[in-house]
Amino acid sequence: MKKILFRSLLFLVLLYGVLMIPDTSSINIESEGNSTPFIWNSDERWEELEYLFTEARMNKELINPGTIDVMISELEAQVDDLSKGDFQPEDPRLDSLLQSFFEVAPLIAAQEEQDPEFFAVYDQTRLIVKEQSVHWDIDHLETRVALYKILYGMRATVEEILLQSNQPIDPVVYIKNEPSETPGTDILGIEVHSGDLLVSRGGAEVSALISRGNDFPGNFSHVALIYVEEGTNIPYLVEAHIERGVAIATLEEYIKDRKLRFMVLRPRADLPQIKNNPMLPHKAAKEMYEEAQQRHIPYDFKMNFFDHEAMFCSEVGSSTYENNGIQLWESESTISSNGVVTLLNTFGVENFVTQMPSDLEYDPKLSVVGEWRNTEALFDDHLYNAVIDAMLECADKGEEIGFNPFMLPVVRVAKGYSWIKNQFGGIGPVPEGMNATQALKSDAFITRHEELKEKVATEVEAFEQEYGYRPPYWELVRIAGDVSGCE
Repeated sequence: MKKILFRSLLFLVLLYGVLMIPDTSSINIESEGNSTPFIWNSDERWEELEYLFTEARMNKELINPGTIDVMISELEAQVDDLSKGDFQPEDPRLDSLLQSFFEVAPLIAAQEEQDPEFFAVYDQTRLIVKEQSVHWDIDHLETRVALYKILYGMRATVEEILLQSNQPIDPVVYIKNEPSETPGTDILGIEVHSGDLLVSRGGAEVSALISRGNDFPGNFSHVALIYVEEGTNIPYLVEAHIERGVAIATLEEYIKDRKLRFMVLRPRADLPQIKNNPMLPHKAAKEMYEEAQQRHIPYDFKMNFFDHEAMFCSEVGSSTYENNGIQLWESESTISSNGVVTLLNTFGVENFVTQMPSDLEYDPKLSVVGEWRNTEALFDDHLYNAVIDAMLECADKGEEIGFNPFMLPVVRVAKGYSWIKNQFGGIGPVPEGMNATQALKSDAFITRHEELKEKVATEVEAFEQEYGYRPPYWELVRIAGDVSGCE
């Protein structure tokens, strides 16, 4: 009996030792050597605007309605001037409009009531710039910078104003009713059509990393393709999930999976392919819907959009449109920051010239139909992002995500169990395509983010008590950087 116990114990010790052997496999990293992350480099500017906001809160003369009306009229005149003819991304009027928009924003934020005319300037500018970008060379860095600055910069400004307001916020924003002949339905107040793409932001730590982990940090982390069934007009969302690969969700399931925001994008009706076949978006959506039903499509952690055997979320939409003659992400996404590469590589990402969800907004083949925001969670969105930005800065300085190596045998056993479940169509504790080491690093990343987020939230409360307003995004990033402790 003792011999059996001894041998069993020896076997377990040896097995544990074997399972403790580190993963030494190398990961091939595909990147773009000449790409450059966009940096605002405008800290002094943001501080000036924050100072103007605090002054306006104390001195109501600065937000005299007459003065505000004049400033908005000047903005409207700038937008009207842009709308009168074609212009190029290097047109100085774009930067002039953006700077004027920044100048008015602190005064709007200090008002007790929101100013719909100011928000209308943003919506109109977004529409005009998107329409003009159809004629621009999206592969040029200058073009991407111009699009990013005006579209992302104005959205960020609007959200800073909304976060200072005590008034209810309308979660729906309508931009352009792009014509479509495909079956349609309604999602949270926005009319959608079969073949539309929904870029969204989830409420998880990894979602924040995907949103910000880009040479052009954005607001979106996920892409879903809408298929609307003929006759019934029932919508289905085809999307790739880390846990189970490509899957089909009902509208109820899609909404239940926490979303902080989503944007509806639609292929332009004047594209030659759609003029020849107006039902092409529906055909593309139906083909992907049927493929997801017919075969198991694993999640592609490598983010290789050339190989469709496995797919990540962006690839679900791009691959089926590619098969129907429309190339989305005309300008591929680039990820060149060492910090971003390090953190994304933690999850098994190998390709850093790829298709990131946030960049789809700038694709000239697509129109922005509308946007929905979970107004109650808008500040959470900013909080999560600020913590990620701080973690990326730490990663740039060489900080790595640590994990408990003594847990490796346990997770490897869990991986084996997950593999068995995957063979029978089930979902295990370790996602298909992710190895045990990556799973441990993933958990460590989430734990680190949660710890920092809690500390930042505490500092935010102290900030609000001291100054009487919510800290704007640049203050959130500063706070997150302070609590992160990396030098």
